[in-house]
Amino acid sequence: MKEEINKTVQELRSGGVILYPTDTVWGLGCDPTNVVAVRKLCKVKKREFGRPLIVLIQDIGQLYDYVQRVPDVAWDILEYSEKPLTMILPGGKGLAKEVLGEDGSVAIRLLKEGFGFDLLRRFNKGLVSTSANVSGEPTPRLYKDLSKQILDGVDYIVNCRYDTTKGKASRIIKVGLNGEYQLIRD
Repeated sequence: MKEEINKTVQELRSGGVILYPTDTVWGLGCDPTNVVAVRKLCKVKKREFGRPLIVLIQDIGQLYDYVQRVPDVAWDILEYSEKPLTMILPGGKGLAKEVLGEDGSVAIRLLKEGFGFDLLRRFNKGLVSTSANVSGEPTPRLYKDLSKQILDGVDYIVNCRYDTTKGKASRIIKVGLNGEYQLIRD
């Protein structure tokens, strides 16, 4: 697995778009600070620009790399969440503008285990993550459900095509600077 992670990191550092198993579903990923890579990912997915993307992190301290200020309630939500959780936080920074929401917010998910966690630890930065489907089509739960268009469009397919995903997208919570929060997707 170490060799596979090294190959994947090399692809990410060269601006490539990868197909890989996340902690939830099969995903497309790239370096969230590389504008060209983010645009290429959106083109593969046929996703219109201006729709925000999720950034995966493997260490809670990485929040400060991508968010100007972390609301206090965000720490509690992250600490006590047992299910995969994506948190939309205000004031994204250090990312390609195509990753951010129209209001400047950023969606972040903390990984705690699995291939994605190990990949992030070796990559040593965040990773864009979005479901591996053409926009508007169903999210593929299993590798065998991936479309030819997605398979042909990426630069690298992680060589662990067994189904390690949970098959369910993450919960999404939007958190404001004053501690208010809203459940977007359960």
